[in-house]
Amino acid sequence: MSPVADQHSPSSPRPFDAVFRDVADVQGWMTRDQARRLWDRAGALRGGDRVVEIGSFHGRSMIVLASAAPAGVELVAIDPHGGNDRGPQEIQGYAAEAQADFEQFHANLRRAGVDGRVTHLRSFSSAALADVPGPVQLLYIDGAHRYRPALEDIRQWGAKVPDGGTMLIHDSFSSIGVTLALLSSTFFGASFRYIGRSQSMTEYQRVRLSGRERVRNALRQAAQLPWFARNVLVKLAISVKLRPLYRLLGSDGTWPY
Repeated sequence: MSPVADQHSPSSPRPFDAVFRDVADVQGWMTRDQARRLWDRAGALRGGDRVVEIGSFHGRSMIVLASAAPAGVELVAIDPHGGNDRGPQEIQGYAAEAQADFEQFHANLRRAGVDGRVTHLRSFSSAALADVPGPVQLLYIDGAHRYRPALEDIRQWGAKVPDGGTMLIHDSFSSIGVTLALLSSTFFGASFRYIGRSQSMTEYQRVRLSGRERVRNALRQAAQLPWFARNVLVKLAISVKLRPLYRLLGSDGTWPY
């Protein structure tokens, strides 16, 4: 990373392009478009607001959030670094990597000059609810992608987002568990308007939806389901090494996110 990163402070923010270049060697799953969406939403916050990220891994997204957030914005990273849910097809059984993940997370934040701004709660998101009292103006969910924990994150942590606040969810319309959780919550719910997506990162704004607005909101999300079906087929083809199939679907063999 550039030595300039060590001099970063919220009073002298660095340009997005410079920050994105610096996280290029930080392991994680975040496209440029997704990083830009995080950057823009964090940059629009004001002092006294709060950012909560569920699922930090090695810090790729938190570095972007912390580099963009103005002075006075509270930043909370929630990740147990327990060797589980580390990435695609790495759900459990990685206990040996747990401490290394934790240490790498903080090392990356230190190199970016933002470690001092971030409060890290090394616990599961459900256990951390009581440790974050009050509203969360920007919520980014990238935790466990199985249906039940994903749904709990959306419902329990989404309840902390005030009117006008933002909820971002990674691996939407890519992960089966996350997509099912959306079907059970945001599709027909009355609290979050679907704004759009950057690849698999969806954005929702906390609002009060009328009956007709809820129908339109559900239809806009349902329109993403063909892309979801394509991603499921790509993952299946990659898993069983059917190169012709995933290439036919427009994939280069990279796990879709």
